[in-house]
Amino acid sequence: MTFNNYRDALRGTRALITGGMGFIGSNLALALVDCGVHVTIADAMIPGYGGNLFNIESIRDQVTVNFCDIRDVNAMNYLVARQDFIFHLAGQVDHILSLTDPFPDIDMNIKGTAVIMEACKQHNPQARVIYTGTRGQYGAAVSLPVNEDAPTHPRGIYEISNLAAEKIIQVYDDVHGIRSVLLRLTNIYGPRAQMQHSRYGVVNWFVRLAIDGATMKVFGDGLIKRDFLYIADCVEAMLMCAVDERAYGQVLNVGIDNPMNFLELAEALVKVCEGSRWEYAPFSAERKAQEPGDFYSDISKIRGLTGWQPRTSLEDGLAQTVAFYRENKQHYW
Repeated sequence: MTFNNYRDALRGTRALITGGMGFIGSNLALALVDCGVHVTIADAMIPGYGGNLFNIESIRDQVTVNFCDIRDVNAMNYLVARQDFIFHLAGQVDHILSLTDPFPDIDMNIKGTAVIMEACKQHNPQARVIYTGTRGQYGAAVSLPVNEDAPTHPRGIYEISNLAAEKIIQVYDDVHGIRSVLLRLTNIYGPRAQMQHSRYGVVNWFVRLAIDGATMKVFGDGLIKRDFLYIADCVEAMLMCAVDERAYGQVLNVGIDNPMNFLELAEALVKVCEGSRWEYAPFSAERKAQEPGDFYSDISKIRGLTGWQPRTSLEDGLAQTVAFYRENKQHYW
């Protein structure tokens, strides 16, 4: 599918984004508005999760915003009605927190997803649901690159709750006919992410350290491989899946087929952000407990179904990210 084709297919439709004030949700909202979609954003604005009014400043008068929680049955019943697409991004997203307190993950990611799907069943069974899970649902890679048929052995409650949410949505698809696409996202970076702490989003945290002139900490030997995906490419994958019939009922990896290690990431940032530096550091106990080793996604399935392909190199993506935060630092630091 071409760029113009998915824009044409989306024009004039209605979409709800849960977690739409956050990193991925706000970038998605901007793209949907640009495609002529009537966008409704639902966000509870829980402190520390990345919800930021500045994220949608340029489209504030073009979207409907509802400050509510996905666990609120009445709110979800109201908001899902008459929507063509529901992009479900809201949830507990701090995998470090889940090691010490599992209940927010269970409550938000599992109960919240069930509330949304039940609202669809009762009030809008024609809605199409696009869910964003995580590559962490796989756990450690059995073989590389990791395809969608790989076993799932999550290493934390956060990842388990994402897998449970995915299974709940699958049940509503299989049993109740509510069409869904289930995406497993890799390491996403770029503008509009929270930058106040390092508990998630390692690339963006490196960007903050680089801009501040602080030292980036490269854990271990720095040779662990990841697939770092720029946010614009991630959003494009979501939009192409939303309008492609072949994507529905599928679990699809959204990553990049050019893995890099953390040393290469740090060196790329040093090139992009003059004066930045890095050093080796030992793993913290929390990070070591959840570190899966090398991980990068096989994206041949989504490419074959939709034609989607990442288009942004790491250096270009980092340059755009650094430029955004330098210009808008006061809204994120």
